[in-house]
Amino acid sequence: MGEPAPVRITATEWSAWLTGPTVQARYWAKVHRTPSTSECWFFFGAISGTGHGSFRAASLPGRTRRGTVPAHLYGYQLAHGVIPRLGWKGPDSPTVCHTCDNHSCQQPAHLRLGTAAENRAEWLARRRDPGGPLADLRGAAGRSRAISAAIRAGRAAGEPAAAIKRRVEAAAAAGRPLSLW
Repeated sequence: MGEPAPVRITATEWSAWLTGPTVQARYWAKVHRTPSTSECWFFFGAISGTGHGSFRAASLPGRTRRGTVPAHLYGYQLAHGVIPRLGWKGPDSPTVCHTCDNHSCQQPAHLRLGTAAENRAEWLARRRDPGGPLADLRGAAGRSRAISAAIRAGRAAGEPAAAIKRRVEAAAAAGRPLSLW
């Protein structure tokens, strides 16, 4: 049993998912957007074990989960178009990198196309910053899930954007090493 083998998604499938208005609406319904391009737009749907949003773009037959994709890959391609060879493995394979280091961020201004090697080098260089997202004691998934829960709670309570922003800031701060003493 175990996990299904990863399946490369064809450019044709990506194009269909990216142009489908129903799929787009489902994606945007799970993204907490703000008017600012400097603030993160957090995904508050399902969160993967790596802390990235997990978005079901399609329900496909069989045992694979190829219809479920990392949300930031969907969001980046929605803003910039289909990425050739996305999902291939190797140090020079195209990778969508987060410049903000928040794994569930969907803000197009915070995502850039790089290589797997560049993404790894950036992560290694920034992970020891005690005030940065990569130093969160809960790990990337714990941080993303806490932020997601804060957004869902604020929306369920009908809170204004400023109150939800405070919830998100508190959820993010709770895992910082320097905030514990």
